[in-house]
Parts: sequence; structure tokens; C-alpha cells
Amino acid sequence: MKGTVYKIHSDFYYVKPENGENTIIECKLREVLKKQKLKIKVGDFVSIENKNAICKLLPRKNTLERPSVSNLDMVVVVSSLLEPKVDYRQLNRYLIFLKHYKIPAILCFNKDDLTDEKEFIRYKKEIESIYKPLRYKIFFTSAISLSGLSEFKSYIKNKTIAFCGLSGVGKSSILSALSKKNIKTGDVSEKNKRGTHTTRHSEIIEFDDIKIIDTPGFSRLVFNFILPKDLSELFDEIKDLKKECKYKDCLHTKDDKNCNVIKNLDKIHPSRYESYLDFLKEAHEFKQKTLYESQKEETTTKNNMKKTFTKISSKKKADSRKKTNQTTKNIRFDIERENHD
Repeated sequence: MKGTVYKIHSDFYYVKPENGENTIIECKLREVLKKQKLKIKVGDFVSIENKNAICKLLPRKNTLERPSVSNLDMVVVVSSLLEPKVDYRQLNRYLIFLKHYKIPAILCFNKDDLTDEKEFIRYKKEIESIYKPLRYKIFFTSAISLSGLSEFKSYIKNKTIAFCGLSGVGKSSILSALSKKNIKTGDVSEKNKRGTHTTRHSEIIEFDDIKIIDTPGFSRLVFNFILPKDLSELFDEIKDLKKECKYKDCLHTKDDKNCNVIKNLDKIHPSRYESYLDFLKEAHEFKQKTLYESQKEETTTKNNMKKTFTKISSKKKADSRKKTNQTTKNIRFDIERENHD
């Protein structure tokens, strides 16, 4: 029997069979899977035997480590227009992260009820000028007035999705409004206009032919897995322009006057290019760390005839050779002196 992992708690895995049953089966991992150290995630497709034993992890179409989820059709990047205001740099961080993992993203801008008409039009115009040319689907919603939610719900129907976004932007509120379930929400701090995490574990919430993986949130994303030369491939507007750069290894910074990207900066929104430069610094740090850690470290043991022996360090070998050479010289000197005498 095959099924999908809906929730994980301690050593128990809650799986819904694919045969259409509404029951969730409480399962344990087979010992052979534990020995293989396979990490089962929410969203994984698995095979079950003996009614409650997971015996096989089926192929994934995609997977993320933080949050630990698999098999997403898309991720909804949620931002709020106000309280907190749109953070374009963080929004770009999510988009580049998802592009790296080849997971489609759509944009949802929540809390439009907090803006007046003039303010909303200004935000809408700015957002669409940045992200429509990049072919992102954009929704403007309100979990309070429910505006925009009907169209949004139709778009994600028959999909398995996850929400990501800063705390306090209204992810749980949107989920509550869509599912008509009371999902715990947190208040926004008066001091910093940020929210607090309200979701404590990953779990699939299913309703109206929609599967939403409610997660504790994406941890702070740092580009410590991308090399500097590869980062521009994840920015579509830079990727198109860099084809005309004079040098293939160009990093498209303002220091290079022959860079086609720099010559056409007016075609890139400032928030996108500033995000690129920020992420490039993180990629450089990753490269330096990789170079440092890749330096060969001397092992302390060696194997010979199926036995393990402790190796003499290079320093001790060098010291030993010096002593041996010195001893040899002394012996030769003594012999020569005796023969002379």
C-alpha cells in the first residue's frame, strides 16, 4: 500500500493511503530504513506493509531541508503590504532559494485592508513593475476582508503547496480563511512590527482539493550553498544580460566597466540588483569556507593487510629523518677518525 506522510511526531509517522480513504494511519519505520538513516519528511510518498510499517521511501520530485518537506507543486511567498511593510530583499531571498531548488513560486501580498485606495494602487504598481516581467503570478489578498482569496484558492486547487514568508505577514490567517479552520495566529509586535512564529511543526492540511503543508517557517536563508559564478543564473534579468558580458567569469559588480549588466542597470529594479550584491557576498564567504575546508587534512591511521595502524605524523617523520641523518653522520665521522688513528 502506498501513501503520503501528513505529519511526523516523535518516532511516529502519520500516513494517508492513496486509495482515497480519509483515515490517517499511525506508522513506524522498518528497522532496515533506520539503519539506512533515511530521513522521512512531511509530503514524502512511502510504501506501507503490515498496515503500519513504512518499508520504502518512494522517489521524490523535489525536497527541502529547512523546512523539512518534499513533493511540492509550488510555494506561496507571502508578504504583507503593511505591518510589516514589504521587505523586497527578503522576498528576493525566498525567490532565489526556490529557483535554486527548481520549485515554482507564486507571490501573495496580504493585508491590503490596511491600505487606503491610493496607497494600495501605489504598492500594486510598484510590485507588478518588478515581478510581472519575471513572469511571477501575483495575488493581493486580505485574510480579514477575504478580498482576493477566491481567485487565489482557485489557482492552488489540486496542488500541494507550502507558505513561506516573514513572521507576522499573515500566513496562518490566510490558511484559516481558506480552510475555515482556526489556525493559531500571533500578534505583530508594536516595537518592531514583526510577528512571532505560531506554527510549531510541519503538517499537511487538506481541504477542497488543496493540500497545504503548514510549516514552522523557513529558517533564515543564507546562500552558503551557491558559488559566486552561479548566482547570476538565478536572477533572470541578470542571466539575460550577462550573455553580452566581455568576460565569461564576470560577476557583474560595479567595478567592471566592461560588464553588460552594469551598462544596463536601468533595466533591473534597484531592489533586485541590491539583493544580488548582498547574496554575492554570502556566496563569496561560502567559497572561501569551501576552499579552506577542502585543504587536505592528514589522516591519523592507515590500513594494511586488513589491519589499522596509527600513522606517524609528517612532523615526527621529518624529525625522525633529521635524527637519523645526524646519527649516520656521527657514525661515519667516528669510523673515519678511527681509521685515521
